Amino acid sequence: MGSLVVSEAVGAREDRFAWFCQTVSTEVMPVMLSTRHAADFRASVTDLDLGAVRLSALACSPVVSRRTPVHVRRGDPEHLQLALVTRGAVRISQRGNDSVIAGGLVLTDTSRPSEGACLGEQVESVVLQIPRQALALRADRVDRLLARDLAADAGSGAVFADFLRTLIGRGPLCSPEELRGMGAVALDLAVVFLARQLGDAREAPAEARARETVRRIDRFIENNLGDPGLTPRMIADRHNMSLRRLYTLFDDQPLTVSARIRQSRLARAHADLACGATRGLSVQAIAGRWGFSSASGFSRAFREAYGITPTEHRVSSQVTPRHG
Repeated sequence: MGSLVVSEAVGAREDRFAWFCQTVSTEVMPVMLSTRHAADFRASVTDLDLGAVRLSALACSPVVSRRTPVHVRRGDPEHLQLALVTRGAVRISQRGNDSVIAGGLVLTDTSRPSEGACLGEQVESVVLQIPRQALALRADRVDRLLARDLAADAGSGAVFADFLRTLIGRGPLCSPEELRGMGAVALDLAVVFLARQLGDAREAPAEARARETVRRIDRFIENNLGDPGLTPRMIADRHNMSLRRLYTLFDDQPLTVSARIRQSRLARAHADLACGATRGLSVQAIAGRWGFSSASGFSRAFREAYGITPTEHRVSSQVTPRHG
């Protein structure tokens, strides 16, 4: 769910800044950090995996950061980072823009060089890391917002900021399923907020957001094929939508939701039956492994899909060709 790492847990004080540099470079992205407070450096990092997005809370002594083209080539998560500065101030420079943010929001792109500096005795921020492909907004339009001071005290900005504060504070007590649901909400709120900053709510076209929702549902299906309870109703509930909405999303897809689940389960079982590592498992065990509760139902569906029974497929897959 969440992880909390505090620099005070690191042994000697002189090791804390080194720990912080290593943590940021490996867990977030490669970057060069410097500080005048290495001897008494303090920092904490809280991280929440929200499925579609990631949320982190960062508190640290003043630092200066520099991400060069070399750092980008060395490692790029291809994320847009939407940060809420909750204490102190931060100076950010990217794509020709330079801003000082105190209490507001700022958007940066990990695929571009950037420079930043924390101002004040202690700086705290909450950062939503959004995969670029998950943001249903035109990239060339979003680039205009990079390193700009985006207000978080009114309208959608205030709603979004309050949600981030609550989520980072109470999220570690939530289940993984709840966090994934709230990750989808966080992404939607970010899209609405950024579209508003662009001056046109239509910047988040319904078609693009629907495509991203379908991609999230596809990932959810793949990750839960072994659960016999995986049904359209369960998927709709987990994604906070009605069954009708779910079915509508899949209207222009090659398969219905139920057919998508069945096809993926059969494909996994088909692969397992041909795999030597699963020879010790019965056909029924493999069927159960991929969410089939009825052996006869599995056998019938398998034959309809592949033209042979599961047993016949297993036998034919284990025959070793003889060579003269």
